[in-house]
Amino acid sequence: MTLLRVGRKPPDVTTAGVGDETDVQVRQAVQADLLAVLRIERKSFPQPWPFSAFERYLGEPGFLVAVDDARDDESVVGFVVADLVPNHGRPLGHVKDIAVHPDCRGRGLGRTLLARALAVLGEHGAHTVKLEVRESNDVARSLYEEFGFEHLRRLPRYYDDGEDALILVVEVDE
Repeated sequence: MTLLRVGRKPPDVTTAGVGDETDVQVRQAVQADLLAVLRIERKSFPQPWPFSAFERYLGEPGFLVAVDDARDDESVVGFVVADLVPNHGRPLGHVKDIAVHPDCRGRGLGRTLLARALAVLGEHGAHTVKLEVRESNDVARSLYEEFGFEHLRRLPRYYDDGEDALILVVEVDE
């Protein structure tokens, strides 16, 4: 299945129309975004990443945030952390983390962030992208299936609470 055709460099900022609501901008994360990203992470996962983990990925082209300037409380409403890892001479894309603020879910922001991250990874040479997902995370698994991700294998007791992870992969076309 062909997911994306990446023939040119994606723009630095993408406007994503989300329903009838204000457009959301997707851009590369900067230092000033990290506290908002950390807050979303803590609201989204039982075992959240520490602040230092996000700091480590600053500057990676696949560390993206969705920004909604119309919100009063904070403008970052979601994020994705993705990077490239060496893989026998061809980079392998790896989606490491993705989350949307609980108040903003159901608007297609996760889909927008994932699509943009896959495009960026493809532009930087990835032909295959992988990720790990909790076996019980049906919402995330459904999203990944929409993008053509397929089950590769199971990682027993991957998470600290003993739950298995599923490794999913998708091919990205140039």
